[in-house]
Amino acid sequence: MKMNKILITGVGGGVGQSIIKALQNTIYDLVGVDSEKLAVGLHCLPSAYLGYYASDPNYIDRLLEICLYEKCSLIFPGHDAELGIMSENVEKFTSRNVVPVVSSPEVVRICDDKMETNTFIRNQGLPAPETFLFSDQNKKFRFPVVLKPQKGGARSRNVFLARTQNEFDVYKSLIDPENCIIQEYIEGDEFTCGSITLDGKCKGVIVMRRILRNGDTYKAFVEKNELIEDTVHNVVEKLKPFGACNVQLRMKDGVPYIFEINARCSGTTAARALAGFNEPKIIADYILHGVEPDYSIKNISILRYWKEIVVENANIEDLEIKKHITITSLPL
Repeated sequence: MKMNKILITGVGGGVGQSIIKALQNTIYDLVGVDSEKLAVGLHCLPSAYLGYYASDPNYIDRLLEICLYEKCSLIFPGHDAELGIMSENVEKFTSRNVVPVVSSPEVVRICDDKMETNTFIRNQGLPAPETFLFSDQNKKFRFPVVLKPQKGGARSRNVFLARTQNEFDVYKSLIDPENCIIQEYIEGDEFTCGSITLDGKCKGVIVMRRILRNGDTYKAFVEKNELIEDTVHNVVEKLKPFGACNVQLRMKDGVPYIFEINARCSGTTAARALAGFNEPKIIADYILHGVEPDYSIKNISILRYWKEIVVENANIEDLEIKKHITITSLPL
């Protein structure tokens, strides 16, 4: 089996595309899969497939079929919805010499549930924002607070910042009361931190201060901050994810308060690679070739911008009919 072929899923979204960017121009051959024929990542790779939604009973079998046909040795999931089902079916892949870079079901569960995340952080003796279930109306809290989904959610969808009781009363009619938390809002700089954990050990951390637009990192600034690095290192060593893990936090009185953990690569994976911390490549090198992590982080500023690509209509039609396309001339 060829050791340099990697399947990337969910390539229509920011995480999947970020993984593609990080692994392009490396020794690895990339294959993409997504459930939507217009997923842009499908049209940026030499070989791409139409797959199924993670909720479809054929989802796992389709991924395994693609991996065996393409001789892929590694899978990087690009969408949160895929983590649970992929984690529960790891053995189906590993028994065929394919390694999904996904954490255990327990880690995936903790990270998908913001109440569980908050409890986990506090159990490590670390500060975390005050967090309550929306359904627990007996809890008293001080404004400002954030209303956000307890489970699932992405890119700040259905997230509302309430600074007053009047704002809270307006926003509470817009949320799902059975899947919502009330969380203390911490004013100050926000950080997105990448980490790599292999064989239960944290192999590295990168800290990026960020500016958000519509829930996505819009501008990022790589910074050296030993306090944040140590905090993230401590958390992921206790959590023990597999591969990349993204930790989001805000600073309050000089203390980092973690409010979210994502046990996967993130939309800023490609930006981190530009700074010298290429999570997918480091992970692939270690798993497939036994190369110990080696990196040098540059303190740089990263500004995001849109990029257009031209997609041949024939490729879209092929995806719809044949469920697969090959592209010999990739977009620049």
